[in-house]
This record gives sequence, structure tokens and C-alpha cells, in this order.
Amino acid sequence: MTRTEGTLLAGRIRYAQPATGHRSGIEPVLLAAVVPARRGQRVIEAGTGAGAGLLCLSHRVAGLCGAGIERDPALAAIAHANLRANGQEGLAVIAADITCPPLAGPFDHAFANPPWRAPADTPSPDPGRRLAYEAPGGLLAAWTASLASLLRPRGSLSLILPAASIDAALEATRAAGCGSLRILPLWPRPGRPAKLFILQAIRGGRGPTVLLPGLVLHEGEGFSEAANLVLRDGAAIDL
Repeated sequence: MTRTEGTLLAGRIRYAQPATGHRSGIEPVLLAAVVPARRGQRVIEAGTGAGAGLLCLSHRVAGLCGAGIERDPALAAIAHANLRANGQEGLAVIAADITCPPLAGPFDHAFANPPWRAPADTPSPDPGRRLAYEAPGGLLAAWTASLASLLRPRGSLSLILPAASIDAALEATRAAGCGSLRILPLWPRPGRPAKLFILQAIRGGRGPTVLLPGLVLHEGEGFSEAANLVLRDGAAIDL
């Protein structure tokens, strides 16, 4: 698989990824920013891709252990190499399907950017992009249930999804035994409808669902100051 060499977080992280097919956007960087991990805790990510989410999280929080799960063996190999190139020895990437977890819990935190596009939509001609984006019926619920089953009680589950998935995401997290939901809309610009949102839930949580003020991603000709704190500087988003 042909790769390109680049960076994340304004050069703080070395990052290789496939030259064609599915390539990382800002979603895994934003998702990693909300995971409330602490040094020494165990984390698991589903749909790791080339490892952007794990890399950003482990850059912000030293001393993590755990794994990323990626169905595409070639992508999993790139992600594993990226972790080693950045000195992350406590994390590994396993080529597997998260709906048949290859690891036992408990983990302190789980996170994912699940496939979301309905198979009836116009398919991508690239097989890697199809694998990353297409979600057969029930896939979100299956991913959510698998990740939640690996969490310790009071462990956190964080997902980033398109706004149209909000009903399914709320249903899936509650069915998986997670509550105390917090929803962070991601506004593309001030006054525009959110296209994405981040959902965080607690296994066994019983608190109310909270709709947070949200994050504006773009202002003027570039990213907003708040978005740049995450995308450039690797800051956390406190939910």
C-alpha cells in the first residue's frame, strides 16, 4: 500500500497514511480530545484507521495502554507502525472486527468514529473508503454494544457521528447500558446547522442527557481559535 508521510497537531506527531482511499480528516483528532483518560489507564478504539485518534490521545495523555481495532489489515499495519514511530510502546493495533472483540476488558475508555453511510447511498469506487464509511443496518448498535461490553463500570464511551445519526446513537448507547449522555454539536460555522456531533456516555450512568453549547469549527478563512486549540495544539475538550 502506497503511503504518504505527514504530521498531526502542527508537526507534533509523525503520521503516515494511505496515499489513496480512506484518509484521515479532523474527526479522529476532535474525538481524541474528549476522551477523559488519565495516565496509566486502558483505552480501546474501534475503526482505528491509520491511528490518528490513538496518536492524538496518547500525545495528550502519557502512559496509556490499550489497543486500536481495525478491520483492514493493511491499515492496521500502518497504524501500528505510526505508534512505534512516535514512541507509543503501550498501545497496539489489532486487525479484527470490533463486533467480535479480540481482547478482554475491562477498559477505562472506549471511542470510535463508526462507519455511517447507508449501503443504499452511491458507493465509493474505492474499497478502502467503502469499508470505512458504509454501515449496514444495525452496525452502529453492534459497535456500541461491543465497546460498552468492554468497559469497566463508570467507564466512558465517546463517538463522533453525523447529525442525522443522533436518534440511532442515543438508542444504541442506552440499549448498551450507558447513560449520563453528553452531546457536543460541531457547528461548521456560526449560525449553520451542525453536521457532526460527539456523544459521550458512561457505562451504568444514570444522570440526565445534557446538550452542550457546542464547538464552532470555522471562522473567517480558517479554523476558529477554539478548534485550533484542539487541531493544532492538542488541547482537551472538557465535556
